[in-house]
Amino acid sequence: MTTYIFHQRCNLAFHASINPGAMNVHNIRVINEQQLRACITLDSDIVDVVETAFVALDSGGIVMPPILSMPLTDMNGEVDIKTAYIPGFDGFAIKMSTGFFDNQSRGLPSLGGLMVVFSATTGQVDAVLLDNGYLTDVRTAAAGAVAARHLAPAKVKAATVIGSGLQARIQIRAAHLVRELKQVFVWGRNRETAVTCAADIALDLGCQAEAVTDPAEAIAKSQLVITTTPSQQPVFKTEWLHPGLHITAMGSDTDHKNEIEAEVFAQADLIVCDRVSQCEVLGELRSARQAGFFVNTTPPELGAIIRGVHCGRSSNEDITVCDLTGTGAQDTAIATVALKRARDSGVGTIIET
Repeated sequence: MTTYIFHQRCNLAFHASINPGAMNVHNIRVINEQQLRACITLDSDIVDVVETAFVALDSGGIVMPPILSMPLTDMNGEVDIKTAYIPGFDGFAIKMSTGFFDNQSRGLPSLGGLMVVFSATTGQVDAVLLDNGYLTDVRTAAAGAVAARHLAPAKVKAATVIGSGLQARIQIRAAHLVRELKQVFVWGRNRETAVTCAADIALDLGCQAEAVTDPAEAIAKSQLVITTTPSQQPVFKTEWLHPGLHITAMGSDTDHKNEIEAEVFAQADLIVCDRVSQCEVLGELRSARQAGFFVNTTPPELGAIIRGVHCGRSSNEDITVCDLTGTGAQDTAIATVALKRARDSGVGTIIET
């Protein structure tokens, strides 16, 4: 044993002599979901952080490869990998996200996963964020708030959310940060879960919220509609459009999903994408083009609307649609803030490598 230890020490000394950096200690911060929840909440500051990601996307210089997506059809699940490098950021995140849509029956959340933050200077791992999809939930809801902030009518008294899962709840919470909602309607295929969702929203926001059996009637009273389902068939019909309506569609993020009837793209006054190159292969834009609509037209991106490079809503009577597929830039933005707050608070477990 003594001889073995001696040889091991000699080997380490030899490698250090030919590569002094090999003996450098590098710290990796591991942060669990509970700690991340203490650092990051869905509030106006996080909405602003996600908005900066959209602005950065439109400003140029970002490196954001296509999403790597793997469907697990037999398990009603999917795995997505997203990343982006934003110039000026100390690091970049690579997110591995899972969606298993039968999990509700198992008493488990539909979304899971984690993020790994790398140094943009050295490429070394700086942190592992074991968020179980929490940061994705927050940044997705915040993106919906950004869309509502820049595209919804100035006054939104009523909103309808299609879907009754977690994202339905927090999309409405996020919308409430930018538009003071007085009434919320919830429609879902499962009446029982829709009722529970409405009760949760009412308790959370202190506004009127009710589950409805007729989405058309609810949408007729609403100025904002948010679709939050993994549906493969449209859940929003063209005939439900009316002047002064904004639709945020965030459920379609793979090439087999579709929440909005294609003709909506022909009827709306303004269509906006989070990232056109993604939406035309994964989002509602893909479905519309496959049906023959918007084939020779390229919609503006949300970042261009925010920056004033492209005109947004021109009047309260406009019908607007925002197609959100989720971007790696959003993940890098929220992961960077989460890591900074964790460091400032001394949160997380340090692993030396």
